[in-house]
Amino acid sequence: MIEIRSSTVLPATRRDIEFVTADGHSLVGEVSIPVGGAPVGTIVFLHPLPTAGGFMDSHIIRKAAARLPALANVAVVRFNFRGVTSVRGTSGGSFGHGVDERMDFEAALAWTRSQGLPNPWIIGWSFGTEVAMNHAIHHDVAGVILLSPPLHRTTAETLALWNANEVPVVALVPEHDDYLKPAEAIERFAVIPRLEIVAVDEGKHLWVGEKQTYRVLSEIVKRINPAALPLPHEYPSGV
Repeated sequence: MIEIRSSTVLPATRRDIEFVTADGHSLVGEVSIPVGGAPVGTIVFLHPLPTAGGFMDSHIIRKAAARLPALANVAVVRFNFRGVTSVRGTSGGSFGHGVDERMDFEAALAWTRSQGLPNPWIIGWSFGTEVAMNHAIHHDVAGVILLSPPLHRTTAETLALWNANEVPVVALVPEHDDYLKPAEAIERFAVIPRLEIVAVDEGKHLWVGEKQTYRVLSEIVKRINPAALPLPHEYPSGV
């Protein structure tokens, strides 16, 4: 058995992907698919603020892609928003302040559907939560999970639109978040009575540390494939 650590990459079928937005920008990313079987669900990740260093390799996203195909039979799609660079490459275009990123999200979702990947859950982190809440409402998705939502670019009127459907929406709010703490989140999200708020003790905006990573990944799997819980801390070597 091998202990699952920060840098552990478990088996999956991984390949580079690229897709084009409605306004003509080529975005780069990666898909990670479980080996030897169809996934029960798919995660489409929307990364944190590009101007603050957010990209497709932001650690929670990277670790989800490294672990969840093997541990939870979930496919993971991650990509760089327009103008963002990672080891994978640079996406075309420039920062769109959460407005033009609508087309990035839509291109990623369209690509996911074109590949036959099932039950797309949209998971946004920080800035990515605002892209999700502002734009996913207009699309058929399995659910939305918000990690550290700041609610800087999302109005109460936009939030209220989510009352028009029954798509699950879950917000993971760290106890010590820099922008929106649990008590404030309860107040701000009150316009969506069915939204589930999960207050995470000792959590911070960036979810640093294996304890917080494990909690976040467990909360994600709880919604997409609860039968895979609890997530193991070890994995068979040589598999």
